[in-house]
Amino acid sequence: MKKAAVIGSGIGGIGSALRLAAKGYDVTVYEQAAIPGGKISQIKDKGFRFDTGPSLFTLPQMVDELFELFGEKPEDHFRYKKLDASCKYFWDDGTIINAWQDTQKFASEVEHATGVSKEKISGFLKKSRNLYDITSEIFMFKSLHKLKTFTTPNFRKSLLKVHKIDAFTSMHKKNVSWFSHPKIVQLFDRYATYNGSDPYQTPATLNIIAHLEHNIGAFFPEKGMYSIVESLVKLAESKGIRFVYNTPVQGLLFEGKKIHALKINNTIHNYDLVISNVDVDTFYRKLLPDHKPYSPKLKTQRSTSALIFYWGINKIFPELEVHNILFSEDYRQEFMHLFQSKTISPDPTLYLFVSSKAVKGDAPEGSENWYVMINVPENVGQDWDAMIADARRHIIERINRVLKVDIEKHIIFEHTADPRSIEQKTGSFAGSLYGPSSNSRFAAFLRHPNFKRKFRNLYFTGGSVHPGGGIPLCLASAKIVGNEIPEV
Repeated sequence: MKKAAVIGSGIGGIGSALRLAAKGYDVTVYEQAAIPGGKISQIKDKGFRFDTGPSLFTLPQMVDELFELFGEKPEDHFRYKKLDASCKYFWDDGTIINAWQDTQKFASEVEHATGVSKEKISGFLKKSRNLYDITSEIFMFKSLHKLKTFTTPNFRKSLLKVHKIDAFTSMHKKNVSWFSHPKIVQLFDRYATYNGSDPYQTPATLNIIAHLEHNIGAFFPEKGMYSIVESLVKLAESKGIRFVYNTPVQGLLFEGKKIHALKINNTIHNYDLVISNVDVDTFYRKLLPDHKPYSPKLKTQRSTSALIFYWGINKIFPELEVHNILFSEDYRQEFMHLFQSKTISPDPTLYLFVSSKAVKGDAPEGSENWYVMINVPENVGQDWDAMIADARRHIIERINRVLKVDIEKHIIFEHTADPRSIEQKTGSFAGSLYGPSSNSRFAAFLRHPNFKRKFRNLYFTGGSVHPGGGIPLCLASAKIVGNEIPEV
């Protein structure tokens, strides 16, 4: 039996391991941390449980597929439900919009709150659906670095509609041309942040993200986001996949065009193929230091990082949903701080995630678990302690202003994450969550491929390579890799 090694047990690594096992490989996953999941992790403290990484669950069929590979019924192992609202939006002037999963209800709510017509919202979501239909098969589920992708009938069909994908205008410009109201522009501009990018630079093609959340829907696992990892690891172990924790890989050994072994604990372990689920910059710096990445163009703008406060709150806030956004007053200024001055805006948009709204056991009775996040730049040596203190004060002020509360009185404990700790715990270079940003019309083509031409048995998966970050795209990268590797 051929042996495969997967370096890293993020969701892309787990997905890759399962796809290889289904093809008959003997698979071992090496993880530097004590638990699997990479950025998908959790904290438990004083009766509270927090999902600490990705919090939005879209395209759940990407997880279901992994069970189905082995003839298993997904619902026997992992259950989730569709949320009533994908998000609730708050502005300082008192405007509130619930993004109901019923798109007509959402459109009516927008019209009532802002005067933007239902037809405008419905038309935009239809446009988003069309973008997805044109681009997803090529840009999400195929390699952009293999000639065969560009000779398929699907590519030819997409090529005929290339003028419809809005690749040559920014998301913000397109949204301004579509909507007359700045709040609705801001609402849809926000989707650029889903892969750590800037709506004033990223191509409008990324409006496909709105389709995933509004037309297909936002879901939530019955036991929280970390249960995605737990369920898939349990499946993997039942299929003979081995997970080795607290075990960083020290290097790769190769002969000619083939990786033949990993160096682990100063010993050599031979493998027929290797998949890296490590941040691609970290991979080259630590594991293949004598080799260059795919292209020097990878030195493009990096995606954002995050500053997150995990708060135990001894009060119930019925006005909040599972996912909430408290918008800044000056969105453009916020992104100038992120990508130009590499600082934190004094007026940051705030994401507030409360999983206990969906999973009652995630907080004690009468309490809520608040995951409070703002986008911040990657770590380039800033004075983070001072910046975090200022940001915390501004976050508190916005929450108090919007929710009419003195929230400090209700915080009974606090954990934090920032670019430094994110890099230390997950290996994401400089704390950047998604590797390169998408602040270029060519960004999709500049991401690292899912393979390296120099080594015919080395593959890459995860959020820092093609097609990008977030659970669905990481699983899509695993699917691309799985399709490239022949059965044993």
